[in-house]
Amino acid sequence: MASEPGAYTPKNILITGAAGFIASHVTNRLIKYYPNYKITALDKLDYCSSLKNLDPARLSPNFKFVKGDIASSDLVNHLLISEDIDTIMHFAAQTHVDNSFGNSFEFTNNNIFGTHVLLEACKVTKCIKRFIHVSTDEVYGETDMDADVGNAEASQLLPTNPYSASKAGAEMLVMAYRQSYGLPTITTRGNNVYGPNQFPEKLIPKFILLAMKGQQLPIHGDGSNVRSFLYCEDVAEAFEAILHNGVIGHVYNIGTQRERRVLDVAEDICKLFGMDPEVAIKFVENRPFNDHRYFLDDQKLKKIGWEERTCWEEGLRMTMEWYTNNPNWWGDVSGALLPHPKMSIIGLPSDDANSLQCDSFKRRNEALELRTSNSGLKFLIYGRTRWIGGLLGGVCKEKGIEFEYGNGRLENRSSIANDIKRVKPTHVFNAAGVSERPNTDWSESHKFETIRTNVVGTLTLADVCQEEGILVVNFATSGIYEYDQEHDEGSRIGFDKEDKPNFTSSFYSKTKAMVEELLTEYDNVCTLRVMMPISSDLSNPHNFIAKITRDNKVVNTVDSMTVLDELLPLSIEMAKKNCKGVWNFTNPGAISHNEILAMYRDYIDLGFTWTNLSLEEQGKTTVAPRSNDELDTSKLQNEFPSLLSIKDSLIKYVFEPNKKT
Repeated sequence: MASEPGAYTPKNILITGAAGFIASHVTNRLIKYYPNYKITALDKLDYCSSLKNLDPARLSPNFKFVKGDIASSDLVNHLLISEDIDTIMHFAAQTHVDNSFGNSFEFTNNNIFGTHVLLEACKVTKCIKRFIHVSTDEVYGETDMDADVGNAEASQLLPTNPYSASKAGAEMLVMAYRQSYGLPTITTRGNNVYGPNQFPEKLIPKFILLAMKGQQLPIHGDGSNVRSFLYCEDVAEAFEAILHNGVIGHVYNIGTQRERRVLDVAEDICKLFGMDPEVAIKFVENRPFNDHRYFLDDQKLKKIGWEERTCWEEGLRMTMEWYTNNPNWWGDVSGALLPHPKMSIIGLPSDDANSLQCDSFKRRNEALELRTSNSGLKFLIYGRTRWIGGLLGGVCKEKGIEFEYGNGRLENRSSIANDIKRVKPTHVFNAAGVSERPNTDWSESHKFETIRTNVVGTLTLADVCQEEGILVVNFATSGIYEYDQEHDEGSRIGFDKEDKPNFTSSFYSKTKAMVEELLTEYDNVCTLRVMMPISSDLSNPHNFIAKITRDNKVVNTVDSMTVLDELLPLSIEMAKKNCKGVWNFTNPGAISHNEILAMYRDYIDLGFTWTNLSLEEQGKTTVAPRSNDELDTSKLQNEFPSLLSIKDSLIKYVFEPNKKT
C-alpha cells in the first residue's frame, strides 16, 4: 500500500541514477501510486543500470527518461528549469566497494563531483524544495561486534574504504550547502539492499547466478563479516515515507535489526538450490580492508511511518525466483562473477582506469571553472532566415534558453569572431547552409555560392569555434547516399556513419559530402544528418509534406525522414551533453511517400488524391537527381531510447495536431 502524502507533496521530481537498482524500484513505485507526480529519470546508463529496470514506468504519461550524466552542469541546470523540478532524489553513484579499491577516481568523480554539480545547480536555479541525498551505512565505519545499539544518525563518520570515503565527502558538501545556502536537504544512510534487477557484482545476486551455473560461491576471508539486508520494496517504501514526511536538515537511517554473516547468506542460498555448503562454498583472499560489521539504529525512520515488511526467507525466495526467470537480464556478467575481478567493468586494467579517470576528473574540473561565470546556456545560431534556424530559435524560447542569431557571414572569419566576442556563447548552431532556393537544383547553376556557404563557411565556423573551445552543432544532410546492393530499398539496412557517401549526382550533395568528411578532423563538431525534414506547420513550403501534397504527383520511394518537432529539442540536449561526431538525425525506420500521403488524406483532407511518377518521369522535371535512402539510427536511439519511429512521430507531432474533425 502506498502511504498518503504527509507534510510535503512534490510536483515534479528528478531522480538521478533512476535506471539503477534501488532508484528504479523507487521510481516504479512513485509512478504506480502517484500519477499526479511528474517523474524525470536521469541516468547515464552505466554498466550497472538498465532501461529494462524502468519498464513498469516507461509507458506512463507522467514519466520521462533522460540519458545523461549528473556531472554535466549544463544538462542539470537545463533539466531543473525546463522540467520545473521542485524535488531531487539523488541516487546516482558508484557503489561497489571492491571496484573502489582499484578504480577510486571514478568514485570521486561520480559520488563527490557529481553531487557538487547537483547542489550548485540547486543553488543557482533556486527552485528546489526537497533534495534527498542517498548515502550509505558504510560512512559510519565498522561497528563493534559487542555493540547492542546501532549507529544513530548523530554518530561520527569514520569511513574505511574509498567508496565510503567518497560518500562521506558528498555528505559534507550536502551539509555545507544546507548551512551556507539554505538548501532543503535530507540525507539517508542505508543498509545493504537486495532483490530483483540488482547487478550481480553484489553479494546475493552474484551467489544466486553462480549457484544457477552450479559453480562455487566465493567468500572473502572467513565469512564471519556481519551485514544487514533489506528487501528492495521495503526500501522503496522507506524513501516514499522520507519524501513525504522527512524533516529538512535531518538524516534518516534505513536499516534492519536482523543481521547475518556472509557465510549464513551463502548457506541459505545453497539450501534454496539444494547444494551442499561444504562443497559449494569456497573461501578466497579477503579484500584490502573488510569492515566486520555495520549496524544501524532505525528508530527515527519508524517514527515517520515506516516498517520492514519482508522477512529474509521470503525476500530471498522472491529474489531467487526472479533471477531464475531472468537469467540473461544483464547479458554476459562473467567478469562480475569472479572472486576478485582483475579488470574494471569497462574492460581496462585498474591502473589504466585510474589514469583515465584522473585525466577525466581534471578536464571536468577545468570545464567547471570555465562555466562558473555563467552556469546557464547561451546559444549563437546561424541561419536566422532559414527554416531550421528559425524553428530552433522558437524551441530555445519555449525552453527559456538565451540565444542570439549571428550577424556575420560564415565565410568571413573576422565577422564570426566578432559574433562570438559579442554573444559569448556556450554553444554554436549552424543551420545556414545552402539547400533550397527553391530546391537543390539551384546549386547546379550557383556553384560558387554553394561552395562559399556549404564548404568554406562551415569550415571557417568550425575552425574559429575550435580556437575558442566551443562546440558547433552543424545541421547537415543524409542526401549523400542512394540505395545500393548492400542497402537495398525496403531491406531495413540503413547507412551508418561509417559508410562512404555514394550519391554524387547533384552538386549540392557533393558539397555536403565534402564538408562532412573535412569536419571529422575537428574535435568540436557535432554533425546532424537531416533527411526530408517535416514539421507540424503544414503551410511552410520547405516542409516535405507541403511539397509532395502541393504537386499531387509523387515518386513513391521509401526514405528516412526527420520530424523536427521531436528532433530539434534533442539537438539542444546533444549540445548540452557535448555530443560530437556524425549522427544520423532522423526518426528510426523509413516510410514511403504514399504512406505519408495516405495519412494526409485520412487526417487532413479526405478528398485528397495523387498520382505516382517513375524516377524517369521525375528526372524530366528536375535539373539534378534526388537522393533516396534509409539511415541507421541505432546510435541516436542509444542516446535517446524513447525516440519515436517515423510513423509514430508523424502521427503524434504532425497529423494529430492538424487533424480535421
